[in-house]
Amino acid sequence: MLKAALCATVTLFCGLAAAFSSAPARQDKDPQATSAEPKIPQEAIDRQNPVKPTSEGLAAARRLYSYDCAMCHGAQGDGKGEMVETMKLTLPDWRDAASSSSKKTDGELFYIISQGRGKMPGEKDRANETMRWNMVNLVRSFAAKPSEKATGAP
Repeated sequence: MLKAALCATVTLFCGLAAAFSSAPARQDKDPQATSAEPKIPQEAIDRQNPVKPTSEGLAAARRLYSYDCAMCHGAQGDGKGEMVETMKLTLPDWRDAASSSSKKTDGELFYIISQGRGKMPGEKDRANETMRWNMVNLVRSFAAKPSEKATGAP
């Protein structure tokens, strides 16, 4: 009986070892660095932001941003949040008017905020549509001149 139990245990461990050794190797590479991002649909690119930037909308977006986004994108949108090094991220500085976000339409930014990108989870299931458009306004505000930030203009 003991011999049968020992034999069964050895067989089980051998089977597990074989299964793990033939499993494909886990890839720890950043999907952003190894492959192109999925193409954003043209209808998403062409969407216009129906939400005008207001101090209230920007304040609400800033609250969500502070606990959902700043850890990676930085408190002021500089792309240097506390998780950047740990997650091996390279993020744009949204304060720079020449950053990649300034070359994107509001529709593209809305799509990325909603669906996520690379290691970034989307906000579609966590924030309503108006809030996600407010997030677009907030991203735009990071690169705005100080006088534009005061008035809420993008």
